[in-house]
Amino acid sequence: MVTTFEKWRAFSVHLLTASGAFWAFLSIIAASEQRWVAMFAWLGLALLVDGVDGPIARRIDIKRVLPDWSGDMLDSIIDYATYVLIPAFALYQSGMIGHAWSFVAAALIVITSAIYYADTRMKTKDNFFRGFPVTWNMVVFTLFAVQPPAVVAFIVVLFCAVTTFAPVKFLHPVRVKRYRIVNLTIFALWSIFGLWALAADFAPPPFVKGAIVVTGLYLISIGAIVQFLDGKGVDSDQKGQLV
Repeated sequence: MVTTFEKWRAFSVHLLTASGAFWAFLSIIAASEQRWVAMFAWLGLALLVDGVDGPIARRIDIKRVLPDWSGDMLDSIIDYATYVLIPAFALYQSGMIGHAWSFVAAALIVITSAIYYADTRMKTKDNFFRGFPVTWNMVVFTLFAVQPPAVVAFIVVLFCAVTTFAPVKFLHPVRVKRYRIVNLTIFALWSIFGLWALAADFAPPPFVKGAIVVTGLYLISIGAIVQFLDGKGVDSDQKGQLV
């Protein structure tokens, strides 16, 4: 029997998840005012909430306690705003690819991502993502931090949009067991250098830009590398080892 305390404790986790909608709201206000550091700071807070609410929900078995409330649906709604819609708006609003091409890039982002969220094959058996996992917040952040030429920025967006539907593995840095320590270390380094870029108002030293690119390339490519080394398809169940 589920107690009243268990129900309220579980519902508080849903409220924690829902707070991401408010951070998204503050982020889009900042983006409309072209306060990019503030915008990404709010998105970072939303990302932090997204990272902690899932483990808490699983620990208290929230689906059993509150079967009529879908944490997965709530999470997906907020993720689409924070991972997709706001980064696409920021890319368009910034005009870093030029007004017309920024509009095209934003359209590619929101449409391909909406289709991706409807794909029930999103996760592989070994907890990788199948196709680019629409982490546009990280991609657009990298573009803001590095400030590449417009054509390079558009190619990056086009590549990610196309590989959204590719039968290629992409890393989930927390859930993938294979090389977990390495993956988490690289992700932590990317986050540290990202914070450095934020503190520098997106004008960091060249080595910080290089570090963001190198660590980002690892995170976006390690899944495909593992898949290639295994010589198996995207849906193969390769458990791997902790290192």
